Amino acid sequence: MRIEMRQAMMLAVLGVALAGCGTFKPADQAAQVDEPGAEAMASVDGGGLFGEAKPALLGAEANDDLSRGKKQFRAGNFGLAENYFRHAVELHPNDAEAWLGLAASCDRLRRFDLADRAYAQAIKILGPVPEILNNQGYSYMLRGDYKRARKTLLAAQRKDPSNKFVQSNLKLLDESSRTGKAIE
Repeated sequence: MRIEMRQAMMLAVLGVALAGCGTFKPADQAAQVDEPGAEAMASVDGGGLFGEAKPALLGAEANDDLSRGKKQFRAGNFGLAENYFRHAVELHPNDAEAWLGLAASCDRLRRFDLADRAYAQAIKILGPVPEILNNQGYSYMLRGDYKRARKTLLAAQRKDPSNKFVQSNLKLLDESSRTGKAIE
């Protein structure tokens, strides 16, 4: 009985490990979404060992790492969010949204060195889009690097002048610079 349980557990672990297998398309071939604020994600080729079923995009399942990371981030559990986002980027290295979540979590944990690496990866995938530049600008504000924050946020504003998040962060930057009070 004990051996059967052990074999069943091994099969379950193997099945979970194989379920994550797939072939990723390069970022330049990933499907692009033209909606404001939407990030393009790498698509997964569903062909392989277990038939032709195509798995959903990362974040489509309520219990995948990207969704769990977002949930923990919204709840203010930045350490847990960082763990989920890190696992998501390990399994899906071409997913810009997972890299951006990882960067934001690292910012909140004040691990700016790791945040910078994650922002760099997101930019490699999507380029310097306003959403990434906005988050990077906010990261520089958290560090107290207002000059760099302004430069980055203005670059985001040039790319998307009507982006309300960029506008909000520029106001926050002006207020923080004027009062000398750092943001948290």
